Amino acid sequence: MEFGLLAAAVASLAAAWLVLRATGSASLFDVVLTAAVVGMLAGRLGAMISAGTNPVTRPLDILIVRGGVDTVVASAAALGHLVWFSRRALWATLDAIAPAVVAALSVWDAACLAGDTCLGTPSDLPWAWSASAEGVTRHPTEIYAALGLAAVGGILLLLRGRLMARPGVLSAAALLAVAGVRLATEPLRVAIGARPGWWYATGAVAGGVLLVWRTRVRQDGATHDLRP
Repeated sequence: MEFGLLAAAVASLAAAWLVLRATGSASLFDVVLTAAVVGMLAGRLGAMISAGTNPVTRPLDILIVRGGVDTVVASAAALGHLVWFSRRALWATLDAIAPAVVAALSVWDAACLAGDTCLGTPSDLPWAWSASAEGVTRHPTEIYAALGLAAVGGILLLLRGRLMARPGVLSAAALLAVAGVRLATEPLRVAIGARPGWWYATGAVAGGVLLVWRTRVRQDGATHDLRP
């Protein structure tokens, strides 16, 4: 039985809570937690169905993960829940939680160290790793992603005050940057089924469009009460 995915989720949520607490937005943790649960459940069900596993007849496989999570389904479900749940203070809420979400994603990728799932395509670079069962050295792809996302999260925190002056700019920048990191690391992953690169490209385009829109729009009376 493999509980590595559950442990990674717990560590990611802990990272999100720490960032929210550090930025004075700890009251929004339940919003992030609910979105994470919705996303994980949807993504797990999507992965099970894609693999031909019936979640009705094998319900324990939802928690005892053997086939991973469909990240596209999980991301779409989590984002959809956030948008719906925060609709009364959409931009203010998304801006407040964006750095925490990026931090959680970074920890999620870094959790590959515990599960020995960091390696991607073959590489001869000095920092390439070799799996214990083979002599081929490979890119530590998940570590690339974790470091890239950590850098994005740090930049968002440094520029948080300036970016939040215009509602939606910070969250749009986060979407664009995260999609960019995913696009950069996707070619270095070992392909399992269809690659989700076009989803990441869509996210990058959407983030860019939102960034231009929210940068140009005048301040629209954003509320300091971030509770939806």
